[in-house]
Amino acid sequence: MARQQPPLYEVHEAAGASFTDFGGWDMPVEFDSIRTEHSAVRESAGIFDVSHMGEIEVSGPDATTLMQRLTTNDVTALDPGDSQYSTITDEDGIIIDDTVVYRLPDGTPAGEAVDGRLAAGEADGDHPSYLFIPNAGHDGQAYTRWVEYRDERDLDADVENTTDSWAMFAVQGPDAPDLVFDAVETGSEGIESTAGGGDAAAVRDLSKFQATHAEVAGVESWVARTGYTGEDGFEVVCPAVDAEAVWNAFDCQPCGLGARDTLRMEFGFLLSGQDFDPEENPRTPFEAAIGFAVALDTEFVGRDALAAQQEAGVDETFTGLVLEERGVPRHGYEITDGDGTTIGELTSGTMSPTLNQPIGLGYVDVDYADNGTEVAVAVRGEEKRATITAPPFID
Repeated sequence: MARQQPPLYEVHEAAGASFTDFGGWDMPVEFDSIRTEHSAVRESAGIFDVSHMGEIEVSGPDATTLMQRLTTNDVTALDPGDSQYSTITDEDGIIIDDTVVYRLPDGTPAGEAVDGRLAAGEADGDHPSYLFIPNAGHDGQAYTRWVEYRDERDLDADVENTTDSWAMFAVQGPDAPDLVFDAVETGSEGIESTAGGGDAAAVRDLSKFQATHAEVAGVESWVARTGYTGEDGFEVVCPAVDAEAVWNAFDCQPCGLGARDTLRMEFGFLLSGQDFDPEENPRTPFEAAIGFAVALDTEFVGRDALAAQQEAGVDETFTGLVLEERGVPRHGYEITDGDGTTIGELTSGTMSPTLNQPIGLGYVDVDYADNGTEVAVAVRGEEKRATITAPPFID
């Protein structure tokens, strides 16, 4: 089956990017080098094409009920423009996917883009509407899950998989806010935006996990103060047909998925399909150390199983470690007690470009999970000393 390509595939190819298969998408893995791109984000700014992420829009009278039943966090806590990290779980509380849920502004017709804007609920604004972001290759699965649940319970909600309509870029790093503010304040020809000061002021006022509609380089976009690097920054969702104009509005280092991976590992962020997988590595939010994304006082699929687990406790938990000897910890390597007894397994690992130290993420027996605990990693059959270090690994 042919892999999907982001709207700017040819632009990235012309820029010298190398590509990799990720979630069924042909995505740029690096433009210059992972270390160069990683350093740019930590020290100044970089831009990532993350158009492989899905977009599912949910609106209508029962949109809130549908979102509340199928995500683990409390969507009723969201005001228009707010977002939250959440998970999608099965009846046993196993994570199917993790996601960010946005409550969209009220007042534009449901189920379609209006002047380039994401759908935003009923025309009268009486009902909240939502956008949520499945991981790469999961949009079809999520859409089917939402539609089937809606139909089984006769809920009145519109569900639209609009992934193919949008491009998504992440501008990340200490200089990212100024870059985004400038792109909002100027139009596609480098002149003051026709949106005037309103869009720029709205974007400047955004706190972490807030979003708004704004013109970016003259293109109507959804601008969110979110990201996956641990740095300040924004994610911009824009119409796919206007993707190149928005991408070119940011004069900073283009970055691929390689740097995105090393950046997220330094902060201990989970990667769907690697740090958890419902088939290969089934984990609950409590095991994955993201219990903060679970609101047990709401009714969602998997709630009872998670309530029981919270009361009983978990046997293993997600944490990090630093390898004290030469080597690189990798996915699938065993974590041991130093005397040959397996106590866990790594799910991610790299040589940290910031620290120049080998770091790993994975699941370990709770008896060994305290910070500073001395353990070992079996690297090619040889136990190498390591120290449990709860992420983030950097300030």
